[in-house]
Amino acid sequence: MSTPDTALEHPAPGPRELGSSAAGSGQLDSLMAEHSPAVIAYAEKILRDRHLAEDIAQEAFIRAWPHTERLCSTAGSIRGWLLTVTRNLIIDRSRSSVARREVVGAGEMLGASDREMTLPDHADSVATSMETLALLHGLSPDHREVVLHLYVFEHSVRETAGLIGIPVGTVKSRHHYALNSLRSRLSEEEKQRC
Repeated sequence: MSTPDTALEHPAPGPRELGSSAAGSGQLDSLMAEHSPAVIAYAEKILRDRHLAEDIAQEAFIRAWPHTERLCSTAGSIRGWLLTVTRNLIIDRSRSSVARREVVGAGEMLGASDREMTLPDHADSVATSMETLALLHGLSPDHREVVLHLYVFEHSVRETAGLIGIPVGTVKSRHHYALNSLRSRLSEEEKQRC
């Protein structure tokens, strides 16, 4: 039986120490050193969650561990193999019951307000974006350009003026008239619906 002091002196072997050879462990270390930043960046780009991306990358290297000698000795892209494994792990995770929150007893863990909560409908956002595009196409090209720079690209009035090559006052004026035009078109459409 080990005491805390002896456990610190002789820690339990990790995955690298359990490998078949020191060479295999060294190969895994070199694989991780060379490819882990790319694997984590790839996973993070897809998942938009750094911590989850690191977990997925760790799982990808665990899957590569038994195959390090073959991966390092054969021709082909090691990074390609790792990125494919990473992508497959992300797909598996998105299809899992955890991602869908299909866990036994989840209903008891949620409060009443959480159970009654509905998810937003994707069709509504598509319809809204189509209506927005139609409204924007109803503006003059000059007004549309200013609105896009200010709201879509999130530029300031001064940045918009510099990018378009017009005075700041002209940007403010076009912005004002564009918003008035959009408001009047929206109110006309509301009257037609009623």
